Amino acid sequence: MIETDYLVIGAGAMGMAFTDVILTETDASVVIVDRGSRPGGHWNAAYPFVRLHQPSAFYGVNSRPLGSDRIDTDGWNSGLYELASGAEVVAYYDQVMNQEFIPSGRVTYFPMHEFDGERDNGAQVVHFRSTVTSATTEVCVRRKLVDATYMNVSVPSQRDPRYAIVDGVRHGPVNALASLSEPADHYTVVGAGKTGADACLFLLRNDVDPDAITWITPRDSWFLDRALIQPGAFFETTAAAFIEQFRHVAESTSIADLFDRLERAGLLLRLDESVEPTMFRCSTITVDERDQLRRIHDVVRKGRVRTIGSDEIVLDEGTIPTTTTTFHVDCTADGLERRPAVPVFDGERLTLQTVRHCQQVFSAAFIAHVEASYDDVSDQNRLCGVVPHPDSATDWIRTAYGNSLNSAHWNADPELTAWLTSARLDGFSTEVPPSDDLVAVMMSALDHAGPALEKLEQYVAELDAAETA
Repeated sequence: MIETDYLVIGAGAMGMAFTDVILTETDASVVIVDRGSRPGGHWNAAYPFVRLHQPSAFYGVNSRPLGSDRIDTDGWNSGLYELASGAEVVAYYDQVMNQEFIPSGRVTYFPMHEFDGERDNGAQVVHFRSTVTSATTEVCVRRKLVDATYMNVSVPSQRDPRYAIVDGVRHGPVNALASLSEPADHYTVVGAGKTGADACLFLLRNDVDPDAITWITPRDSWFLDRALIQPGAFFETTAAAFIEQFRHVAESTSIADLFDRLERAGLLLRLDESVEPTMFRCSTITVDERDQLRRIHDVVRKGRVRTIGSDEIVLDEGTIPTTTTTFHVDCTADGLERRPAVPVFDGERLTLQTVRHCQQVFSAAFIAHVEASYDDVSDQNRLCGVVPHPDSATDWIRTAYGNSLNSAHWNADPELTAWLTSARLDGFSTEVPPSDDLVAVMMSALDHAGPALEKLEQYVAELDAAETA
């Protein structure tokens, strides 16, 4: 039997970000249990050419920078802040664990262990089992059990495709593209999300003819323009774009009109102007990346794949031809599925979820700060309103509404406002006084804040009514 203040289940990005703030802001001890052999969660199974879709400055743990705040000078991200590679992220988390957490003397790390659940014996005693030796460890948790696995992140290499593949077909997860033993004469990418876009960009970057690429996209997506989500030297542009959203919401006359306004303002991007997107997953691209993806003309919109055969692919709404010399790239894992929101703080259990849309590590760090600084569970849950990861296009409205409600609570608390301003992971605050131009934008936003919130509430009610009709 060992004792600890917090038991964190999962050494992925959210578990690491939570633990970092607990260590920084309290004197608590932490036990971290993870089924993997090293920290970093799904990053250890990601495709070799993966990069963050947001600047490195937004990622990692609050106390330690990721990257060097370099501005890229070439490639399709040129002129914007660096995007850490998967290898950099994995090395970073290994350094955080072994250079900071464990040397602190307050973290005990159990890799290659499976959490087996709680035991009802009058105390919060839990146990976990080694996947190497089957030895069981029991822990008495004095404060909270922290579930850092609820977001259920998965990548293609971690599961088989959910469609049939006949023998003899060349196929593999997106990871396989970086280790092909022989080239294919055609590539078919299955999946419309961030991973599918990355696979297509990888092929184009490696000089594959766009006409040799088929992209199966069951749903078209809205993308965020990465140029408008930049910290540091670009902070004022980012802040102005974020504030401008409220004007568009306030002035919109319908949901369709709102999306038209957001697209005309460059706040949302799509690949094909003739196809209305039905998906929004927080993926970011640059205008250069969008233009590269537009070079692929064989984009198939016939629903999901059911079977890949030797001469045809069967989809929900028809078939398309294929060959045994085509390499089929699976990009269909739901990296961040939309999970039902549950209370973050629930007795002796704490469930990490997003409290600012698409900002998982910031959310985990913020929740840790609320845990360290507030005692009343109703206050904790009020400050940590869950903003579920979006899936459908109209979820942009739901996330904007959730963000607005949370921001109103945060801005009313001077202590929280001060913490946000100094937090590295909060790229939307700064200690630098705003320029006169940004002050003018902020002042004008005051006229739109109330009407925008009312309009978002109206649109959410319309969406709820449509879903139940």
